[in-house]
Amino acid sequence: MARHKGELARTTQLGDKSSGATLSALLAITSDAVVCFDGTGTILLANDEATRLLLPVAPQWLTTGLVGADVRLLFPPAVGVVPDAPFTLASLPLPTDGSTTRLMRTDARGHVLPLLARCERVSAPGETYLLAVHPDAGSAAATHERERLVDELSRANRRLSGTLDIVLGTLDSPSVSTLFERVLEELRRTMDAMGTAVYLAEGAGFHLRGTSASLDDVPVPRYLSRSRSLMAAVAQSEHAMRLRVLPPDGDSLRKGRLSHRTVMDEDARVSYRVRATQLPPFTSFLAVPVRFGGQVIALIVVGWRSARAIPRDDADLLDAVTRYLAVQLVGAFSALRAQRRDQLAARANDLRDLLVAEPLSPELVPRLLEQVGHDLDCACAAVNGPSAIDGHLIVQLPVSHEERAVPAELLAFGEGVSVVAPESELGLWLREQDEPCLGAHVDCGQIDDVAVRFLVLRAADAEPLDDLELEYLRQVTGSVSAVSSGEQGRQRDHRISQALQSGMRSELQKVEGVSAQGIYSSATKAAFVGGDFYDLIRLPNRRACVIMGDVSGKGVEAASVSAAVRTALGAYSWEGLAPARMVGLLNDFLLGFSRVETFATLFVGIIDLAAGSMAYCSAGHPPAIMLRATTGQLEWLGEQSGVVGAFRDMAYHDGNVSLGAGDTLLLYTDGTTEARARDGRFFGEEGLRDAVMQEGPRGFDGLLDRLLATVEAFTGNSLEDDVAMVALRFDEVGERA
Repeated sequence: MARHKGELARTTQLGDKSSGATLSALLAITSDAVVCFDGTGTILLANDEATRLLLPVAPQWLTTGLVGADVRLLFPPAVGVVPDAPFTLASLPLPTDGSTTRLMRTDARGHVLPLLARCERVSAPGETYLLAVHPDAGSAAATHERERLVDELSRANRRLSGTLDIVLGTLDSPSVSTLFERVLEELRRTMDAMGTAVYLAEGAGFHLRGTSASLDDVPVPRYLSRSRSLMAAVAQSEHAMRLRVLPPDGDSLRKGRLSHRTVMDEDARVSYRVRATQLPPFTSFLAVPVRFGGQVIALIVVGWRSARAIPRDDADLLDAVTRYLAVQLVGAFSALRAQRRDQLAARANDLRDLLVAEPLSPELVPRLLEQVGHDLDCACAAVNGPSAIDGHLIVQLPVSHEERAVPAELLAFGEGVSVVAPESELGLWLREQDEPCLGAHVDCGQIDDVAVRFLVLRAADAEPLDDLELEYLRQVTGSVSAVSSGEQGRQRDHRISQALQSGMRSELQKVEGVSAQGIYSSATKAAFVGGDFYDLIRLPNRRACVIMGDVSGKGVEAASVSAAVRTALGAYSWEGLAPARMVGLLNDFLLGFSRVETFATLFVGIIDLAAGSMAYCSAGHPPAIMLRATTGQLEWLGEQSGVVGAFRDMAYHDGNVSLGAGDTLLLYTDGTTEARARDGRFFGEEGLRDAVMQEGPRGFDGLLDRLLATVEAFTGNSLEDDVAMVALRFDEVGERA
């Protein structure tokens, strides 16, 4: 900036045109902001530096520029505001005598900018002033340092506030998810990071258990293996490691696929070659192991998308936070394991219910595999065999969905659950097929002579199946084996019981003078033979023995007892014994024949058509019904005794009832009266009486079919117990002529 009037005055000797050109060139090359204005305060000329340094930030000035504006717009107190009063030199914030004046001006970012300015009148046509301005370098440095200190203080306050929020926010956390959510979000905010993640140490690596919301749509490795050099170093470190992913080299870029990246430890200046799939989605990140009782229990990762210099203070802060969080994370770890254990146990029980509810068959296996894959987030591959190629089994590969022959020796595991490692022979074979190669081989035994075997697989760098997941697979295997064995046992019992009762459900013997009907409906749709039975035995001299019984229980035990009872009563009836005597002998027989808890209810009647009477013994059985032909009325046969096969020295009594031509005797088991509607109501004796009164007048033929239809309609076709009924119509009663 010129200090002597003579120097500036000499420029006028160049002539008017030359003087203007010289002044323009001088303004263009000077580093000062220079403005020329006239006696009215109107700016005549301004160089580029003046435009940059002094132009008001209001939008209208960004388009019109400085030339033609009022010079007072450039200075406080109203930068960019057009003054109302006429221009005077006194309205300027600086003198016009050439002396240096210090001014303070706010720049476009809102920062206060100290300036040094000089204004002086120059020799030119009219009243012309030259204003030169440049920043006050000393004050600018001081301002910059002050702003830096303020930023550092603000940053420190933010770190302290964030740390306190983490401590206070995790006290008495209501749940594990809330604990992780609060910690991760607060860490991200406190560290000005792109995202945060927490991994829990389990087995040979770290399992992802939570991320900040900012990473919800970002791929994050679910498992970090400790066998890798970087994670091994992190696990061994006592402090947070400052890590940075280096840019790929030319060779890696030319290959087009970055399978590995180089990570630099900023503290130790050591580089690690890491699989790209094992890296968090950050360029710069902090990784700190969380220790408790000398053991690494978790890993916290805080990262940034772009490369940045991570202050050591940030690493120290993260160390302090993790030392505090160690206790909370131990509790969280235990809670998560318990939650996962309960979840998998519930899923295993659901699978067992599925296997029990539906007929066990090879067609059920795909649904089993689908459910296991969903529960463990794995791919399942069915193993079938043998194939047409000797010594091989067929594997339905989960990724390619192709069937491949695999050497049988690679799958020569015992029944149960066996771990498959990537380096095992089977793992290497799967890797050659570009398939997942980490997981387990599951052998559930056989269903219908078909082996149920499958592979549960994850990618080689995924998290291995942990102890809880392996226990889940063992539960599934045990369920399939148990249900399969149970089904085989039920089928065996079914065949045995059918053989034992082959004659029990046959046509009732034909007795002259008696029309007979019998019906049996099983509550189990598979027609599993139960303990209900009936019989009509033709005896000499127009006599007959009718039997209706119900043995407690199901299956082979009930069927064997039913067969024994039926055989014994048939023998007793031919000996001419009274019904009560027959039942008494049977009671002694059953107490030595069957288990203590097996007993029976019986109705035994000896019919004498010639005498027109029937002697009967009802041993704990529902009372029989007599429908009289002459009056259309019902009679309940009320003489009752105790059940058979429960107690020794039980007294049994005979009852007697007269028979008339056309009378009908109805016998039934308790499954009839105890049939239950969907709303819980029982069919009961009243329901049976009403049904008999309604259906009896419609004729004897088809009577039992109509009664059973009424019972089934009442229950909504969902019988809970077997139903057996016998109807006898006495057509010829009395002495023959």
